[in-house]
Amino acid sequence: MPSNSDSGSGPRQLSVDELVDGVLAGDRTVLARAITLVESSSPLHAPSAAELLGRILPRAGGARRVGVTGAPGVGKSCLIEALGSYLTREQGRRVAVLAIDPSSSVTGGSILGDKTRMTELSRDPRAFIRPSPSAGSLGGVARKTREAMLLCEAAGYDVVLVETVGVGQSEITVRSMVDFFLLLMLAGAGDELQGIKRGVIELCDALAITKADGDNVRAAERARAEYARALQFLSPASAGWNVEVATCSAVSGAGIPQLWQVVERHHQHDLGTGQLERRRRRQNLDWMRSLITEQLERRFYEDPGVQALLPEIERRVEEGSLPASVAAQQLLDKG
Repeated sequence: MPSNSDSGSGPRQLSVDELVDGVLAGDRTVLARAITLVESSSPLHAPSAAELLGRILPRAGGARRVGVTGAPGVGKSCLIEALGSYLTREQGRRVAVLAIDPSSSVTGGSILGDKTRMTELSRDPRAFIRPSPSAGSLGGVARKTREAMLLCEAAGYDVVLVETVGVGQSEITVRSMVDFFLLLMLAGAGDELQGIKRGVIELCDALAITKADGDNVRAAERARAEYARALQFLSPASAGWNVEVATCSAVSGAGIPQLWQVVERHHQHDLGTGQLERRRRRQNLDWMRSLITEQLERRFYEDPGVQALLPEIERRVEEGSLPASVAAQQLLDKG
């Protein structure tokens, strides 16, 4: 990475050696800059990013990888802050939070407000919070979330919490990169079972009813019982594991320690049965294949022949004078 220290345009860019040393030393500022490098879409940064990831890879992989999802408004950020604070203060763990903010489909902008929502955890020296824009990525997960996870693990964070926007394909995407998948639900929104998406429920390792405090405690307990009964008829994501349903409150802290105990029991189960290793091996292959697909698509659209033909082809498809299947084949033949 070239230095721009004399240009006056910003902080000096760190070399790969400096980034590696800083990440392995647990320097949060350097970690943030390392993630910025691997998130960059500039072809100029790709060689440095690849070298960085290759060098830190032997020190990665030791964290509990936990995905947290749920509909907007369910309290994901509040729950993550409560859980993260419990882990740093009571368990002595180092916690990294990769919080994915939705990008506007119109402007491409992102709020990136998770540090403001997790004010207490963001001040914790044993925690690291990295908000990243989904930037149109499938599933509402940032394009380089997996790489960021490896960097956090190499920096010594032994728990990585991945928060998704909780819409569309986000559940499937986050399931493909974590060991434990937590689905958050609300009580008191009508028939609790009406909102269940069978596919989503079958992906989760635990389901937590949030905001179980004050007048909502009884409603949360009723919802917990209903979900627990419904889960008896569904197949778990991990063979031999019984999906647990819990209630918790980010405000009072009730149920937070018990929720982490569920994560630990699941870890021991998957470790003992060999499912943890098999899952991570499969995830590595899926990761490679998704990157291949992404690169092929990018190169396809960058091809001069495709770029020359694309506007006319799109116009004809849009007006209905050319079948989409024929158009696709013509473009593929050109590329």
